[in-house]
Amino acid sequence: MGSKRSPMGFISIYCESLLPGTNFYRVCRYFSCVAGLRSHVIGIETMVAPLYKNVDTDMGENEEELHSIKDMDEDDGEQTWEDWTSDEEKKEDDDLVLCLFCDSKYSSSNSLFEHCRSSHSFDFGSIRTSMNLDFYGCFKLLNYIRSQVTENRCWSCGITCQSRPELQSHLHEPSLESSNLPWDNDMYLKPYMEEDNLLHSFDEDEELDDDDPMRSTDEDMLKNLNNLEKITIEENGASSSNGAQVKSDVTEKDGAHEGVFNDKKSNNFPVKTVDREIVIVNKNYFGSYSSFGIHKEMISDKVRTDAYRQAIVDNPSLIKGAVVLDVGCGTGILSLFAAQAGASMVNAVEASDKMASVASQIAKDNGLLWNESSNGNGVVKVVNGMVEDLIESKQIKPKSVDVLVSEWMGYCLLYESMLTSVLIARDHWLKPGGAMLPDTATMFVAGFGKGATSVPFWENVYGINMSCIGKELVEDAAHIPIVDVIDGNNLVTDTALLQEFDLVTMKPDEVDFTDSVQLQKKSSQSTITKCYGIVVWFETSFTSRFCKEAPTVLSTSPYTPSTHWAQTLLTFREPISLGSKALANDSLPVGSDASPAVNINSRISIVRGVEHRTIDISLEVTAVGFDGRKQKWPVQMFNMQ
Repeated sequence: MGSKRSPMGFISIYCESLLPGTNFYRVCRYFSCVAGLRSHVIGIETMVAPLYKNVDTDMGENEEELHSIKDMDEDDGEQTWEDWTSDEEKKEDDDLVLCLFCDSKYSSSNSLFEHCRSSHSFDFGSIRTSMNLDFYGCFKLLNYIRSQVTENRCWSCGITCQSRPELQSHLHEPSLESSNLPWDNDMYLKPYMEEDNLLHSFDEDEELDDDDPMRSTDEDMLKNLNNLEKITIEENGASSSNGAQVKSDVTEKDGAHEGVFNDKKSNNFPVKTVDREIVIVNKNYFGSYSSFGIHKEMISDKVRTDAYRQAIVDNPSLIKGAVVLDVGCGTGILSLFAAQAGASMVNAVEASDKMASVASQIAKDNGLLWNESSNGNGVVKVVNGMVEDLIESKQIKPKSVDVLVSEWMGYCLLYESMLTSVLIARDHWLKPGGAMLPDTATMFVAGFGKGATSVPFWENVYGINMSCIGKELVEDAAHIPIVDVIDGNNLVTDTALLQEFDLVTMKPDEVDFTDSVQLQKKSSQSTITKCYGIVVWFETSFTSRFCKEAPTVLSTSPYTPSTHWAQTLLTFREPISLGSKALANDSLPVGSDASPAVNINSRISIVRGVEHRTIDISLEVTAVGFDGRKQKWPVQMFNMQ
């Protein structure tokens, strides 16, 4: 994968004009918080278009594409920016909260829940208390109910009715067991209904105490932003790290601002708009891989390329005579490895038009390109298209593949959401018992210290103290994931296992997950040390399940040679002190130098973002003292886009 960034100047300027002192990332953070786990940051070219009028800039092909999208909207009879901002009645209606069971709308969640209690036998407050549901539990419950009601199914007993009126007549007091909650699945962390105001406000009137993860130090900003129009902004720099600071020398390519309106006439996000948005993102994403610099970076990553070559070439019992599918082949190097290892046929799937052509030429130049007159020497067949489209075209016969290979991993493993396409390809084309390369993926975390930040640099700049800059950079990083290579010596805690994926058996929805880890100070460190945040990395394994002759592991650990994936850093709002023994003063907050923590408990959620090919990360941190006292910080939201 590559890492490219797109300019955000116009969007940042626009956000500043809405609320002085508010930049793009703070708006991202707001929308992430109010949606629970989702960043409602979807692009609208028309919102920033007025800013372009006074700027002398040449947008080139991007400008033409913006106008073509605008023309598409006008031709389809959709709303224009002027229509949207002038329609006050419609705007007021958009602020209402839709009932879970009928079409009634209310001005507040309290009014809605009272209606649900009296009319639909649904007492949200009672269920929340009796089931001991936290914020995420409530979030899942509401999405679960919406999904069930859409199917005319009773959310509590599961009975399916013939119509919505029949369902409303059927609704009854629930009988639930806390050990078996049907909505306790991370798939319900994704908003079922786009623009669901209930998800923004169901806990707005709850008393926030010190343990509430949703309490924010930016409360004034949130109150002001609540008075603004509902903003949907998207920065479509495909395969870019717009929402992440990437510290690596890579080829950069500017994306384009694409504008799409949400059709607010419907309670559900309109399929037409979603499809168009996804088409735009996919076009930019696969187009970005037309840059040879990105492929040079990936192929030059010796750790990456050697691991795949060993798995393919050094396991002849797996590859020889097999039909191989390479998903996202790029230059086709993995397909050529498979051909060299004796595969009978290699279907090299590539969605980028340019790279599909390049892969074909490379295979041809090496005498390995398949054609009807190749006399058995050419086995590489390049297929241009996305997996989802190729399934419809039936260019590859279902259940015809012996081995599926793909280098799908992104920053923080899951960025770019290519794993979902690989799993779709697996389910459609891989034979029963067929091999996946790699077949497992594992995510790890550890706490990092000051040495992994820029703080030491700014503490002494040619003898001048500029530590105020380092402090500000750390504060800014508390909202933005940072992709950077760090040294294992800068880790201050032991490593903890975050998540394991079995790529042979996992389901696409399992890409979204929530898990908890406990981080303890390294035993080798005897003094008090500060933990500045959590670093995430991954390993993918070619295990002996399929690679019997030469199993291998591809690791992006800080303790191993660096890769182009680097590591992903999630920075705390403030560092947490860790110690080896209790100090006398136990009246100060846990995690301070005078009262260091014995360990750090972290709850981490990683889910696919509303914006296609992005991921949202939430981080909850609790410092635990030697005497059992705890200090919990508000939840932090990171959007990697």
